Amino acid sequence: MRISRKVEYALRALVTMARDPGCRVFQIQELSRSENIPVKFLEQILLALRNAGILGSKRGVGGGYALLKKPIDITLGEIVVLFDGPLTPLPCALAKPNEPCTCPNPATCELRIFMTGIREQLDLILGQKTIEDLLALSPAGGALAFDI
Repeated sequence: MRISRKVEYALRALVTMARDPGCRVFQIQELSRSENIPVKFLEQILLALRNAGILGSKRGVGGGYALLKKPIDITLGEIVVLFDGPLTPLPCALAKPNEPCTCPNPATCELRIFMTGIREQLDLILGQKTIEDLLALSPAGGALAFDI
């Protein structure tokens, strides 16, 4: 089970934006360059984040995107679901499966029961972790270290 490149890029862009306190506006080219994300791909990602109410946009000179929500209010789970939908190891492990279970008896299928538990734990973790939590993983102050 893997998250998509869209989720990865969205999270990286959000972390970069969250590093800068205040209501700074980020240009697409600036984010693309700093995070090594293709501009056209990033445009689609930022537009989806804007449509979801996570980012705001400003047109014209000095325009770009800014966070509307605080980093502590943006969960990793909401970003994953926005781009990839619910993460699940098996389609029948979803709370409301959109595909029929292929096992003979879904009520007693050990594999489905186990994978449902994994999905629930994953949902819980991703629902609790925020962009703020990712920021806390950065080395202190982002200081560079040089070995001589």
